[in-house]
Amino acid sequence: MDNLVTPMTEVLAIIPARGGSKSIPRKNILDFAGHPLIAYSIAAGLAAETVTRVIVSTDDEEIAEISRRYGAETPFTRPEKHARDQTPDLPVFRHALEWLQTNEGYRPDIVVQLRPTSPFRRVQHIDQAVETLVERSEADAIRTVCIPFQNPFKMWRIAPDGFMRPIGLELGVAHEPHNQLRQALPEIYWQTGYVDAAWADTIMLKNSMTGDRILPLIIDPSDWVDIDSPDDWKRAERLLESGEITLDDLGFHLEVNE
Repeated sequence: MDNLVTPMTEVLAIIPARGGSKSIPRKNILDFAGHPLIAYSIAAGLAAETVTRVIVSTDDEEIAEISRRYGAETPFTRPEKHARDQTPDLPVFRHALEWLQTNEGYRPDIVVQLRPTSPFRRVQHIDQAVETLVERSEADAIRTVCIPFQNPFKMWRIAPDGFMRPIGLELGVAHEPHNQLRQALPEIYWQTGYVDAAWADTIMLKNSMTGDRILPLIIDPSDWVDIDSPDDWKRAERLLESGEITLDDLGFHLEVNE
């Protein structure tokens, strides 16, 4: 793909990192193989050729201070009302864009979301997401997806009478989807949350993180490592400490600004 991202294209990476994580308390700044977990997403954003600015949106001063040490900007403190357990992405990103526009006169063309819970994000996938969105400018957003480990056409609901009902029927497969070969079922992709990119106008004008026209960036399932539990954390650390995954493979290195 020809690189259509020009020096005039402003690409803002936002890393959302609130302080009140419940599954693993303080997980964004806990030591993960020698560095705070959030440092990996910051380093990936800084290493991406297409990204022009990396910001952490947080309500927590300790997270902000550590983020700055690893090279991210923290120009504002996220309001408490946008840092609750059930707060979705949209108000967090709208707040960031509105604050930057009001206080700095800064408005990016593209916004990339880098969740801290995906520390093994490959820099090449960030650049591919941005480049694809620029090439296909009629799209509203692009999301990384992969083939899921489990096919939803073979899943079930349990009815009040105790009998199982195949979800595949609800999804439009007319005859016994649970008894069909996987290859005979419709192709399905799982959204990973590994890299999301959208035009700023999608967020601000369409009031959506994705809009209606969403492109896929298909990644290998083995590239997606998401940390949502203590067991996930231990498995992910082992991958890095064993050398099965290396920072060279990912395309970035971790540097602290003292």
